[in-house]
Amino acid sequence: EVQLAESGGGLVQAGGSLRLSCATSGFNFDDYGWFRQAPGKEREGVSCINRSDGVRYYADSVKGRFTISSDNAKNTVYLQMNNLKPEDTAVYYCATDGPCGPIPTESDFGSWGQGTQVTVSS
Repeated sequence: EVQLAESGGGLVQAGGSLRLSCATSGFNFDDYGWFRQAPGKEREGVSCINRSDGVRYYADSVKGRFTISSDNAKNTVYLQMNNLKPEDTAVYYCATDGPCGPIPTESDFGSWGQGTQVTVSS
């Protein structure tokens, strides 16, 4: 069994930055993803990483602004979010037990954290 715990969300002004953390425990998978869900919208894949080979993917909406990384010694996956926009407002979830590919899909991932709220004000 794997446990995921997100942290680092908060309220920030447009143009600001936040770094989300996902602390993992239990079974170690290779692939980890970040997803987000805005009110009234479906959960969407934001980024994912393979912790063994370092391959990363990003949604077009966050390319050039978000960076996913992993500290394997700390069993933590990060999402650095820069130049935040109001449309980035959502609950952000960390997920694993699924494949990291160009378009991370919610239904492909079996283990989820509880989520952390990110609110970007204009």
